[in-house]
Amino acid sequence: MSGQPSPAVQDYLKAIHRLGGVDEFVKPHRIAELLGVKAPSVTGMLSRLAEAGWIEYESGKGAKLAASGLAEARRVIRRHRLVELFLTQVLKLDWSEVDAEAEALEHAISPRLEQALADYLGEPHEDPHGHLIPSRTGELKSRPLQPLSECRAGQTVIVREAQDDRPDRLRRWFAHGLTPGARVQILSYQELDGLFEIEVNGRLIRLGREGLAGLRGEILDSPGSA
Repeated sequence: MSGQPSPAVQDYLKAIHRLGGVDEFVKPHRIAELLGVKAPSVTGMLSRLAEAGWIEYESGKGAKLAASGLAEARRVIRRHRLVELFLTQVLKLDWSEVDAEAEALEHAISPRLEQALADYLGEPHEDPHGHLIPSRTGELKSRPLQPLSECRAGQTVIVREAQDDRPDRLRRWFAHGLTPGARVQILSYQELDGLFEIEVNGRLIRLGREGLAGLRGEILDSPGSA
């Protein structure tokens, strides 16, 4: 294993990381679905990644990141999220636009430029969508978050993360004030219709279960919790 991995290799490592491949084996069909490629090409690539030492791969079990693969995945994730933050904070792009731009730029950023971005932004901890940014040395904290679509009446939730791969959803969430840091009270849930009635910033909003899917938050112990 030598030199800079190709964009395709980086995409696979990042996908395995996203699917939980830090702690457990990820099935090839899940990687294929996430990357939008055919399953046979995935198994071939996984074999090559294993030969190069990026992952552990076992037929029937799937793929899990090796130490080198984990480090590279988090380097790519760090660059992606730093670029997203730069594009929103400095260039004032909409948060619904920056994921695709960062996807293209993450492979071209050198370690020097990566650190220049981090220094300029003040070594930030979160991207515009609330996702944690790995540190310079590759640490990435975990936090117990609950999908808002699984919350129920009576709960109060602080939005922490918004899934960033669908611009239409991001624009809708922004219009409703469903952005990281927003305080959401779950007023009612009609299980038969999958319909939520929530209060955000004093506004009453009705959304279906799918309308909240992709938002994750921190459940407060009581309405007065910080």
